[in-house]
Order: sequence, then C-alpha cells, then structure tokens
Amino acid sequence: MPAPEPKLRVRALRHLARREYTRQELARVLALHAENEAEVETVLDEFSQRGWLSETRAAEQLVHARRGRYGPVRIRRDLEAKGVSAEVIGNTVASLKAGEFEAARAVWQKKFREPAGSAAERAKQARFLMGRGFSSAVITQLLRSLGRGKTEDNGDKS
Repeated sequence: MPAPEPKLRVRALRHLARREYTRQELARVLALHAENEAEVETVLDEFSQRGWLSETRAAEQLVHARRGRYGPVRIRRDLEAKGVSAEVIGNTVASLKAGEFEAARAVWQKKFREPAGSAAERAKQARFLMGRGFSSAVITQLLRSLGRGKTEDNGDKS
C-alpha cells in the first residue's frame, strides 16, 4: 500500500503546480488514480497542513479570473460548485458586492455600447446581465442611469 501513495502525492503536486484547487476538486481528480478513498484523504490532509492546498487561495484565484466578466451571483454559484465552504464564499463575495455596479457597467459597455432604444432591447440587455450574475437591483440601476445618458459617469454609486 505505501507504493501507490507517493505516485498520488506526485500527481497532486503536479496539479497544484498548475493552479489552485479546492479540496473537493483535487479529491475528485486523485480518486481516479487511488486504490481507496483513505489514500486520497491522507494526501489531502498532509497538503492542507503544509499549506499547499488552500480553499481560500483557490477562491481568490477563481474570483480574480472571473471578476471582469461575471457578477457576484455567478461567481458565488461557481465557488459553491467547486466545493468552497460557505464562510470563504461569504468573505470573497462580500468584496465583490462593493464594485458590482462598476463591473456591470463595464460588462454592459463591452457587449452593447449604446443604451437600449426599445423595451425589448432593454429586456435583452437585462437578461444578458442577469445571466452574467449581476443582481436585479444593480441591473435596474444601471439601465436607468444609461437611459439618462450616464454611461461614462455615474452619480448614483451604490
């Protein structure tokens, strides 16, 4: 039994060298190559103790990669899917809420560039932003400010 574990450790290190993983993600990857679940848990425990496996770093990396394209709702859902704890998600997403309006405006500007000319176009823009994970309150605020011609400078910061 000691022979497969070093191979499992090497495989885990190779994965972590490329990017941060949550415990759940790395366990899923390693389970395909382990003889039993206890072997995987042993490696994961050791890596967590040494600080090589960090849920917080994995969450921060995901947020950094997605914050320019997605809103807090979508990022929260992605973090939950990766098995990040509710406490880490709460801390991470709280920082995103502060800049949600500016992020929504940047995403909107990249996609549409002009305010909606009709109710149908406005609904299309709202659905797009909602699909990207922005809250309905921020979407409403953004589309109203765009209707007043404030695409570059927003006087109603939230």
